[in-house]
Amino acid sequence: MARLLSLNVGLPADVAWHGRTVHTGIVKRPVDGPRMVRRLNIDGDGQGDLGGHGGEIRAVLVYQRQSYEFWRHELGRDDLEFGQFGENFTVDGLSDDEVHIGDRYRIGHAEFEVTQPRVTCFRVGMRLNEPRMPALLVAHHRPGFYLRVITEGLVQAGDEIVRTRVGRHRLTIAAIDALLYLPDRDIGLLREAVDLPALSPGWQGSFRDLLDAAEHHMPTGTTAVGGWTGFRPLRVAGIEPESATVTSIHLVAPDGVPLPRPAPGQYLTVRAAGAGDPAPVRNYSLSGYSPDGGYRISVKREARGLVSTYLHTRLRIGDMLDIASPRGDFVLLEELTPVLLISAGVGVTPVLAMLRALADAGSAREIWWLHTVHSPAEQAFAAEAHRLLAGLGHSHEHIFYTAPSPPASPSRLTGAALAALRPPTDATAYLCGPGAFMTAMREALAGIGLADGRIHSELFGTLPAINPGLTDAVHTPPHPPSGPAGTGPRITFARSGVTAPWSEGYTTVLGLAEACDVPVRWSCRTGVCHTCRTEILSGSVRYEPDPLESPPPGEALICCSRPETDLVLDL
Repeated sequence: MARLLSLNVGLPADVAWHGRTVHTGIVKRPVDGPRMVRRLNIDGDGQGDLGGHGGEIRAVLVYQRQSYEFWRHELGRDDLEFGQFGENFTVDGLSDDEVHIGDRYRIGHAEFEVTQPRVTCFRVGMRLNEPRMPALLVAHHRPGFYLRVITEGLVQAGDEIVRTRVGRHRLTIAAIDALLYLPDRDIGLLREAVDLPALSPGWQGSFRDLLDAAEHHMPTGTTAVGGWTGFRPLRVAGIEPESATVTSIHLVAPDGVPLPRPAPGQYLTVRAAGAGDPAPVRNYSLSGYSPDGGYRISVKREARGLVSTYLHTRLRIGDMLDIASPRGDFVLLEELTPVLLISAGVGVTPVLAMLRALADAGSAREIWWLHTVHSPAEQAFAAEAHRLLAGLGHSHEHIFYTAPSPPASPSRLTGAALAALRPPTDATAYLCGPGAFMTAMREALAGIGLADGRIHSELFGTLPAINPGLTDAVHTPPHPPSGPAGTGPRITFARSGVTAPWSEGYTTVLGLAEACDVPVRWSCRTGVCHTCRTEILSGSVRYEPDPLESPPPGEALICCSRPETDLVLDL
């Protein structure tokens, strides 16, 4: 008979970690006597990061005595005490290769349902002073698991644990954990995983994505089909002003061979050697693809823009620019539903490429073109967009000028203005523009009934950081690292506009990025969760330690990698 050996609780607290502060509930300690287990928590317990832990689906964390014994031997540790893995219930029995998703158990006066394995989070490594721990838990098939509270009630150490129901498909914790985090997935198990009603929604979504990719042979990266690795020189075949502030640059292969066709909405990464040393790197949307296989990017000149000023004032026809292959997942989907193309300013460029693709295909979809700009003089592609829309049978065009010339009155594309147009609520929307604009439009679209999954947006600046639990994060603009310069390969963070030489003092690319205040995304910091997966625009990395599953070609896990060569990353 399985048994509850220790009941452990702890409230969230600020914990020092590598010079930072982490708000976490990982520290749990055994308590005597009965405690009430409620829908969200055990009395006296709490979680610091409700995005990854806690909530109704992850109310109680379970770990086994047998796993403690395993780690004492594996790690050579004699200081591991119950609660140290952050679990609420330390149990005798209930091994990860015997417990199934959806199993139900009665413990004391409460009943529980198994919902998912433990999240691969750096905090368990922090608690044990063993950074490798998230990877080790997965590699050795000993993650532990979460419970949902079915019936609230009192529990205490010593209570017997009785299974009252077996989960559908009998997929064990160890099997479901390996299915998400380890390579060589079984498509049959993926089909069973998406059919587990007790599995947490986040894990269900991950398995649906993996199953879709496996069944439809979807590419794993975001690079254009037929694209190239690293940078290649392309010749400037034309330069064309589009408005008072925007200029288009036409690029072709020097040998005249057509370039790979990009997906509508993708962008190019430009390395402008003539604009500085080291050569600065910027991303620009593709606004068009010519019949002869050439690319068109359209660049707004910014007041203090190093690269945009160079492209506007010094670039000449016949010059060469180093270009990385088209990439990006902000692309037009092949659907039959109405489509909303919504943009502000130079954000028109990727949605114009989408409009061109719809026009070239003679699309019968209902198409809404909503664009806001300062004035007619600054409106790029006005005639081109109008001509394309006129050739489509079901199009709507609405332009908003925030500062038109008198006597015209200003108009703004606000949430109220969008709602007043009454666009179809079954549409798919594509947004591009300043961050505040896209946030407002996303909220407005949700307000009129569009599902979040049908609203797509493009952001050319740095991506929002994911740093779970950090409480002292300061939003400092990216910059070169302080202290003596390194002597290793040059690392360029393209979205952030920062280049710095590598130093062995950083241990990982993630460490250098953090030293530069580049916004980064991570969770496990040991190559398991792939939250830190980043596209490599050029160069290569090596891993220390090797990740449990390698990322797709052309991408890197920056939490456990070092540069082998000069490196340009889409960060």
